[in-house]
Amino acid sequence: MGWFRASSGVAKLAIRRTLSQGCSYTTRAQVFPSRSRCFHSTVLKSKAQSAPVPRPVPLSRLTDNFLDGTSSVYLEELQRSWEADPNSVDESWQNFFRNFVGQAATSPGISGQTIQESMRLLLLVRAYQVNGHMKAKLDPLGLEEREIPDDLDPAFYGFTEADLDREFFLGVWSMAGFLSENRPVQTLRSILTRLEQAYCGSIGFEYMHISDREKCNWLRDKIETPTPMQYNRQRREVILDRLVWSTQFENFLATKWTTAKRFGLEGGETLIPGMKEMFDRAADLGVESIVIGMPHRGRLNVLGNVVRKPLRQIFSEFSGGTRPVDEVGLYTGTGDVKYHLGTSYDRPTRGGKRIHLSLVANPSHLEAVDPVVIGKTRAKQYYSNDMDRTKNMAVLIHGDGSFAGQGVVYETLHLSALPNYSIGGTIHIVVNNQVAFTTDPMSGRSSQYCTDVAKALDAPIFHVNGDDMEAVAHVCELAAEWRQTFHSDVVVDLVCYRRFGHNEIDEPSFTQPKMYKIIRSHPSSLEIYQNKLLECQHVTQEDINKIQEKVNRILSEEFVASKDYVPNRRDWLSAYWSGFKSPEQLSRIRNTGVKPEILKNVGKAITTLPENFKPHRGVKKVYELRAQMIETGEGIDWALGEALAFATLLVEGNHVRLSGQDVERGTFSHRHSVLHDQETGEQYCPLDHVMMNQDAEMFTVSNSSLSEFGVLGFELGYSMENPNSLVMWEAQFGDFANGAQVIFDQFVNSGESKWLRQSGLVVMLPHGYDGQGPEHSSARLERFLQMSDDNPYVIPEMDSTLRTQIQECNWQIVNVTTPANYFHVLRRQIHREFRKPLVVMSPKNLLRHKECKSNLSEFDDVQGHPGFDKQGTRFKRLIKDQNEHSDLEEGIRRLILCSGKVSSAVCVALYFFYNFGELILGFIW
Repeated sequence: MGWFRASSGVAKLAIRRTLSQGCSYTTRAQVFPSRSRCFHSTVLKSKAQSAPVPRPVPLSRLTDNFLDGTSSVYLEELQRSWEADPNSVDESWQNFFRNFVGQAATSPGISGQTIQESMRLLLLVRAYQVNGHMKAKLDPLGLEEREIPDDLDPAFYGFTEADLDREFFLGVWSMAGFLSENRPVQTLRSILTRLEQAYCGSIGFEYMHISDREKCNWLRDKIETPTPMQYNRQRREVILDRLVWSTQFENFLATKWTTAKRFGLEGGETLIPGMKEMFDRAADLGVESIVIGMPHRGRLNVLGNVVRKPLRQIFSEFSGGTRPVDEVGLYTGTGDVKYHLGTSYDRPTRGGKRIHLSLVANPSHLEAVDPVVIGKTRAKQYYSNDMDRTKNMAVLIHGDGSFAGQGVVYETLHLSALPNYSIGGTIHIVVNNQVAFTTDPMSGRSSQYCTDVAKALDAPIFHVNGDDMEAVAHVCELAAEWRQTFHSDVVVDLVCYRRFGHNEIDEPSFTQPKMYKIIRSHPSSLEIYQNKLLECQHVTQEDINKIQEKVNRILSEEFVASKDYVPNRRDWLSAYWSGFKSPEQLSRIRNTGVKPEILKNVGKAITTLPENFKPHRGVKKVYELRAQMIETGEGIDWALGEALAFATLLVEGNHVRLSGQDVERGTFSHRHSVLHDQETGEQYCPLDHVMMNQDAEMFTVSNSSLSEFGVLGFELGYSMENPNSLVMWEAQFGDFANGAQVIFDQFVNSGESKWLRQSGLVVMLPHGYDGQGPEHSSARLERFLQMSDDNPYVIPEMDSTLRTQIQECNWQIVNVTTPANYFHVLRRQIHREFRKPLVVMSPKNLLRHKECKSNLSEFDDVQGHPGFDKQGTRFKRLIKDQNEHSDLEEGIRRLILCSGKVSSAVCVALYFFYNFGELILGFIW
């Protein structure tokens, strides 16, 4: 097996100085332009130049830097202490010394072995656990040549070939795993054989960066098994059937649509059986729903074979498709390419259960869908009361280039353990084509692996050769078990290849000639697996032919059926969304006023603090003033108007969620939704106590990580799950919203038009030049207005009975100027028959402006009160000048529409009116 090699000249780990003294070697770097990185390989000199074989040396002459801080002196002191008093050392050392002495007395074969030799062997075992992945056979094309770390060489620890058949004692030691559990004495040869099988086969495990010992030991128990993992005949037949489906699906599409872009999975077909095994195992462990996010490559295969989207519908979309019929309020939008679309399905599992799968629609912007999936999963967990986060799971599929290169990957990863964003772990699958479009990894990342970013989370990483079908199935099952056991992220790096170019009509040999010369003659993973099963006689050629004939027959039947396929139902509404209107259905404006007694009751609840709670004196004064506002019904300010909107929605049974940077206090210290006891540090949120026994998450306000892209995407995904929730994201300053521009452009603004997905997300952007410099002045209102509709020259229907202007636009943009109007625009998001994103140009100086006040009567639904009209009290798109100017209107020559602070600046209005004869109307965009 080539266990022994000459030691490296610059040994990287523990015992380099002693053992390198008599060794001779040379190292060279080899650069492969067509491959990923600059690989290094150790080249041995001729026998005449070779140094003598290194001999074992006493442990006292070694420096074991990577054995958790132990040293030879420390070890010898421990042994002396144990001999004097066994209880004076840790239990693990007691076990080691006790077993070593006992084993030496009963096993003549190890009577001459020293504790130092046993420790050296443990160092070798640990080296395989840490660096065995560097020796694993991961590249199916065999192009990769990596330098094998010196610490995987037995000679590095002083062992020689003469030691191969010697018996060694390992003792009861956590680093020995399968080696010591039942047979504490084994030959060096058998130990090395098992280490190679466990760590250097088709799977490379990276987990020793994990700080939690319990997690490491759990993985060792899974990896260091007494015998290599083997599937029985029945399981192999199921896996073969799934691999045939994956392969034949791509072949069928390639035959029927030879010039169509489909971003096929050829070269990575084992992904499909792997995902199915993962989902089956997850269902066995209690998962009921999985939300999937993925890029375009392999998406059609996942849709058809994993999520079970009807094949005839997929084939129909290839041919152009037809519009749905027999639907009231039909809305088809602009549509999108077939490899961006999503769907959902209840899929039966191998274990007899059913699991709900949702594939989220995504744009071409790679990885942008990641936080959306996480947010949608968190919402599912809330609405299904999945407090343990074991019933709803997220699976994200990535490309190797995008996983290493896109910043939103890390933004999404580091949400994983935050209290109001965690979903109990995400399974990440990287479809590693070893090339990103035309870019080699050596130009696309600085790290050894594309998955190294996940090490920041203590997430285990399983690298697997994509041509080894059973290895892929094994790590996919292992990933599901990890997620359900530890409720944290895990990464599967599926090292495969891309048989064709970036798309099927692209020529990859322009930039990767060496790689594609090998690919052209490389057998498919199906061929490799078929041959394996034929060799072990688990299937016959006749069995294989039957499976292939069955799959081809079904594909052909579905193709014929696709010619007459007409969708007859909208796929865009889940059960929660039943009854909501499409943009082509008229929706009436509803009253958003609230009964006065409800306003008083909730107002008292959200301004009352516990008697023994000691807030900051400034915050205490704020709450005393708010209580006075509720009592008198006058002078309601911005923050209290917002809190009343939240509280009244809560008592109506709606979920309210607000997140963003510093939203608990508010960027401008106006909100104070979470109070801090100045002595104990205890937190108190009045909106958590609007009702008796209120659910802890019914109202959620959470400071987010310093991220715009990731957090806005999360909240968008959250808002898409259930329409009966007010989900809001507030930017620290509106200027910073462009950090999430991809989410605005590709999801919030266009999601309904492209994918028929509605969202009532509210985006609050502090806006206004208030002397804080050019980066804290503008939310760029003009950009949002420009993206509101696709045709600026169409005048909307003005008849109030036919008005659908808001339904037909991409989103709503408001520049609110009174607390009452702010209250109503937030409540309007819930009290309507459709959902539409709302962008609020939040003010800064109006938050405390003495003139920016509303009376409680403007919030209620009492006839005759200010703001009440024939439809009740509601959001006012237009606020008329409250002064009487009828005697002066005759000379009016020009009408000016104003927005924001301008319309509230009475002096400006009077100046224009009396000097130019122009009437000012405050206009709410």
